[in-house]
Order: sequence, then C-alpha cells, then structure tokens
Amino acid sequence: MRSVALMGLLAVLATGCATTSAPLDPALDSYSLRYRSASPPAFPRESLSSSVAEAPARPPSRTVAAQPRTRTTPVASRTPKAPAATPVRTTEPARPAPPAGPRETVLATARALVGKPQVVINGRKYPADCTGLIEGVYAQAGITFRGTLKPGDNGVTALYRHARARGRVYTEGRPTPGDLVFFRETYDQNRDGRRNDGLTHVGIVDAVDEDGTVTVIHRVRRGVVRYHMNLARPGLPRDPKTGEVLNDLLRHPGPNKDPVLTGQLFASFGSVLPASPGKTKPVPVALR
Repeated sequence: MRSVALMGLLAVLATGCATTSAPLDPALDSYSLRYRSASPPAFPRESLSSSVAEAPARPPSRTVAAQPRTRTTPVASRTPKAPAATPVRTTEPARPAPPAGPRETVLATARALVGKPQVVINGRKYPADCTGLIEGVYAQAGITFRGTLKPGDNGVTALYRHARARGRVYTEGRPTPGDLVFFRETYDQNRDGRRNDGLTHVGIVDAVDEDGTVTVIHRVRRGVVRYHMNLARPGLPRDPKTGEVLNDLLRHPGPNKDPVLTGQLFASFGSVLPASPGKTKPVPVALR
C-alpha cells in the first residue's frame, strides 16, 4: 500500500471641479477632513489563495475469485432487455434581454466607475474633472453636450445650459436617479477671494433615501466617489440621533470661515433623460 501526500499550495490596492478654464484646486480634496464620504478612498486588493487538501489513500484493490453461475434458463431462450428510453428534455429558447434604456446605461456606467482614479470607458480617457465624468458616462447613452457653450462659460455652466435647453432644470421635488445635480461656489474659480463664481461643480444622482438624502456620484481630485446631500437639513453633516451622514464636506474652510457642505452649495437638478427610470438593469461596461 502506498500513500501520496500532496502539500498545500499558497499563492499569494473634495472637491471642487476643474473646468475648461481652470485646473483642479489642490485645496478641494475633503477626504482628509472630518466628514467621511460615502465611498472608500481606494479599493483593497483581494488576496488570492488556493489550497489542495491531502488526498485520501485509496483502499487496496481486492481480487475475488470468479464463482461459477448456475444457469436455470437455456441461453437461447433468453430475451435481451431493451435499453431504457432516455427522456427528451424540452427547453424553451432563451429570450433576449430587453435593451437597456439611456437612464439605466447612465446609472450602470457611473456606478461601475466609483472608486476609479480616472474616467476611462471603452479605452477612451476622459478629462480629469467633474465634467469629464458627465461627458463619458452620458456618451454611453448616446447623449452629447454640444452647441450650448457661450463665451465666458465654464464646463459646468455649459452642461446647465444644455439641460435647460434640451431637457429641464428643477429645484423642488424628489430627484430621479440618473439626473444631473449642479453645485455653486465649490471653489474660487476666478481666484479673487470672493464667492462670485456661479456654477462650479456637477454630479449624477445615484439614489434617494426615504429621508430624502441624495447620494451623488461625482469626480473629485482622488477619483470618482459618492457623497451625500440632504436638502431638508443642508447645514447638518450627520443626523444627531442616528449618526447617519446627511451632507458631506464639499468646500474647505477658508481663513476664519467654516467648511461648507453639499446641501449648502446645491444649485439645481437637471434632466436630459427620459422621465421614467423604470427598473435599473445591469449593463456591461468596459472601463479599460
């Protein structure tokens, strides 16, 4: 008897928005401050492991002496047994999945980008700012933002003009996932020390909680992240009773100034997508 032992095998990673007229402001990454965003700073790499258990030893083979059979029926009179019929399986043809609508495509693409340091879709790299995320994500649904840029506009203002001309902008009511959300004065774009910069940041509505807290996907210095915003309580970072995040930090405090939260810098929502979102279906997205 031989036994073979197999050894086990072990195989072993805010904000403010740069626009067409200004680079990213280094003072606009709020991750290091007190209020934590809804998404982690980086996705840890999973450790890969595999093991092979010790194989059990095979039992020794036994040799049994053949015993003579006593036949009671002549061989010629035996009727061979017919093989059992194999049941035929009937399967319905697979139905093709219904095509995803533009809103589902926008949401699936944006969600797949969360945690990525850059916006790269189908091999194309988009600008490293908030408008680059919107351009790349909406392009997958066949929507481009062109023809509305006016002299002196930044990229966010151009998106706002497009939403107002080709869709709608609104500030009241419950936003629809997939719509745009615009913010103002998230950084000093003209660098004059005053808050007179207008629209400076844009994101995508990801979800809306029962208490009205909106989850926003947007592009900041460290990549694509999720932030919270609650317009009913715009000045509160957290719910005092539950500790749940209501508003994330969107602008760093200046000298002798308080930090500013998402709800305090909200400007409006905008929609250029069909009004009814339907059910969100999984959409394959090639990010590289």
